[in-house]
Amino acid sequence: MTRKKRIVIALGGNALGNTLPEQMAAVKITSKAIVDLIEEGCEVVVTHGNGPQVGMVNNAMIALTHEDPKQPNTPLSVCVAMSQAYIGYDLQNALREELLNRGITNIPVATMITQVRVDENDPAFGAPSKPIGKFVTKEQAEKMEQDYGYIMKEDSGRGYRRVVASPKPVEIVEIGTIRTMVDSGDLVIACGGGGIPVTRQGNHLKGASAVIDKDFASCLLAKELDADYLIILTAVEKVAVNFGKPNEEWLSDLSVEKAQQYMAEGHFAPGSMLPKVQAAVDFASSKEGRTALITLLEKSKEGIQGKTGTRFHI
Repeated sequence: MTRKKRIVIALGGNALGNTLPEQMAAVKITSKAIVDLIEEGCEVVVTHGNGPQVGMVNNAMIALTHEDPKQPNTPLSVCVAMSQAYIGYDLQNALREELLNRGITNIPVATMITQVRVDENDPAFGAPSKPIGKFVTKEQAEKMEQDYGYIMKEDSGRGYRRVVASPKPVEIVEIGTIRTMVDSGDLVIACGGGGIPVTRQGNHLKGASAVIDKDFASCLLAKELDADYLIILTAVEKVAVNFGKPNEEWLSDLSVEKAQQYMAEGHFAPGSMLPKVQAAVDFASSKEGRTALITLLEKSKEGIQGKTGTRFHI
C-alpha cells in the first residue's frame, strides 16, 4: 500500500473571514479545498491564523472590564485559547459536513487546543512589535497602559494599537496527542493562531503575553509530524521578487539556496511574505524530500500536482 502524502496546510486570514458570519461562510469554501486534497489521497493536518478573531475576543474582554470593574483583565494567552476553540468549532463542523457530502465517512475531525512553548529569554520579549486589537486615541492608549500595563504604539498616523512580542516557537506541548490522532487517520486542526504561547516554569506552563507567527508554528508542526509538504496559503498564487515593480517576476520553483539569496537581498516584506518564505525554507531544508508550497487556497490541489504555486526544495 502506497503511503499517503502527509500535508500540513496553514490557512491564512482570508480563509476564515473577519467576523462570525464571514467565518461561517468562509469555512465552507475552505473546507472544499481541504477535502479536495483528501480526495487526492493526501493525509491533511490543518493550522490557521487568528488575527481578526483574537483581536475581537480581546476587545470583548476589555469591554467586559469596563462594564464590571471587578472583572479582571483577560490575559492574551486566554484570548488565543478562546479563538482556537471557536474557529476550530466552525472549521471542524464545515470539514465534517464536506466529507460526508462526498461520501467520506471514515475520517473523524477534531480540534486540538494547542499550547506552544516559547523561550522566556527570546529577544522578541524585549522589543514587542506585533500589533493586535483595534486602533484607539492617544488618551485611550495612555489609560490602557496605566490600567493593564499594555505597550501601546502609534501606527502610521491611524491611531494607537497594542503591540506584543512575537517569539519563535520552541516546542508544541500537545505534539504526542496530535501525532497519535494523525497516525490513526483523524483530520486534526491544531496550533491555531500559532498556538497558545506559554513559557515553562518548572512543571508549570505560564501563559505569555505574545503572539506566535502561525507560519513558524506550522513549520515546527510539519517537521514534528514528518510531513511531506507544508502548504502556506496566502493572497497571491505565487511568490514574486521585485514585487510591484516593472521588473516583477513570479517564481514557480525555488531552491533553498536561491530563496536565501532573495531574502538577503530584501525582496520579501517583513510581517507579510518574509515569514512565509522563512518558514518554507526552514521546512524544505530540514530533511531530504520535504517540499514547501506557497499559493492560494483555491490552488492548493493544483499546487500539490506541480501545476502552480511556488515550490521550495533543497
